[in-house]
Amino acid sequence: MVKEMEQTPPAMQETTDGASQWLTTKIKSLIKDIPVDVTLWDKRHILGGIQPATAHITIHSRIALLKILIDPELYVGEAYVNGKLTIKGDLVTLIKFWGSRDVNDRPGLGYQIRKLIFDIRANTLSRAKGYIYHHYDISNDFYKLWLDKNMSYTCAYFPEPNMELEAAQVAKMEHICRKLELKPGEKVVEAGCGWGALAIYMAKHYGVNVQAYNISKEQLAYAQEQAKIQNLSDKVQFIEDDYRNISSKFDAFVSVGMLEHVGKACYPEMGSVIHRSLTPEGRGLLHFIGRNYPRHINRWIRRHIFPGAYPPTLCEVISDIFEPWNFSVTDIENLRLHYAKTLEHWLVRFEKKTDRVKEIFDEQFVRAWRLYLAGSEASFLSSRLQLFQITFTRGTNNNLAWNRNHLYQMDGLNM
Repeated sequence: MVKEMEQTPPAMQETTDGASQWLTTKIKSLIKDIPVDVTLWDKRHILGGIQPATAHITIHSRIALLKILIDPELYVGEAYVNGKLTIKGDLVTLIKFWGSRDVNDRPGLGYQIRKLIFDIRANTLSRAKGYIYHHYDISNDFYKLWLDKNMSYTCAYFPEPNMELEAAQVAKMEHICRKLELKPGEKVVEAGCGWGALAIYMAKHYGVNVQAYNISKEQLAYAQEQAKIQNLSDKVQFIEDDYRNISSKFDAFVSVGMLEHVGKACYPEMGSVIHRSLTPEGRGLLHFIGRNYPRHINRWIRRHIFPGAYPPTLCEVISDIFEPWNFSVTDIENLRLHYAKTLEHWLVRFEKKTDRVKEIFDEQFVRAWRLYLAGSEASFLSSRLQLFQITFTRGTNNNLAWNRNHLYQMDGLNM
């Protein structure tokens, strides 16, 4: 639960002002299905349609409210970060109710036009570097405050819901290795390796040789140092380069949390990279945030947190990446609730470190990341976002596991 304390709102006041009455009516229509109360700058208090309320919103200016009414997707976040809107109560539940209202709705014409523009806008090498710098190169010290000890910034895997985050992140890496059926001496390529946790884990516990590609300087410096500390520099090669420049042949291709940054226009190119990289019996795994139907990421998130990000549907991935090269999908798993649980852990850890985060950055940064983490957790809980793991291989490969027993035998788990 995320809270910001403020004074208890006064009782609802009657008004005869036409404009004020119109605003009151508009607000009521927005919160009719949400357990929230709203207080305006003039002390009017408006009850939401579901009571008791789990959160209370105060809007501090008429201009802020007008912007929110015009474009809530963008300006709710702007107002919250700038202090024009404050919230007391359960932020995750509030956002979950807000997002659940239109989870089954299809976007209108304006959205479809923006989607077309973004779909045909290629994520070039220079543009990709700028996007990665914006989010991942802000400070390793910042991420160390609230990630697990291995610096895993992707969905954990919780075989038991009450597992600690550290164990769940290790379980995620083990789950991926088992899905890939890694064998000692094999060559593995990882596209987008974060701070290097999975590459190091694969080399250490499965005896494979890994080439890991990343364009984040901060992440690579950390990963290379960790490989040295664990005496694995001869088994893991961290390469500062774009995934599109992967060369040589590999027994396995893995990408965890990177596909969201590729951009839909570049999916055919990614399929080509995978095709030229895998051996005849090569197999792969893509782990990514996705959607049940095509829709771009929240505009506030795109502008301030994840520029260039796009969570694809299964259909988009299969049709644009796999089908042109006759890749066979061997398994699909949806870990949506596991990502919600991961974000719950991250948000609790983040809140414990907000004083330090404020010292590194400022109060607006704290509010922006609080909103981003809470909003992400709410999006997975409300099914606006999914977390897909797809395993695949060449269509002609018959050297496959006969069943899934190997995935769930916990003996020998490298915890």
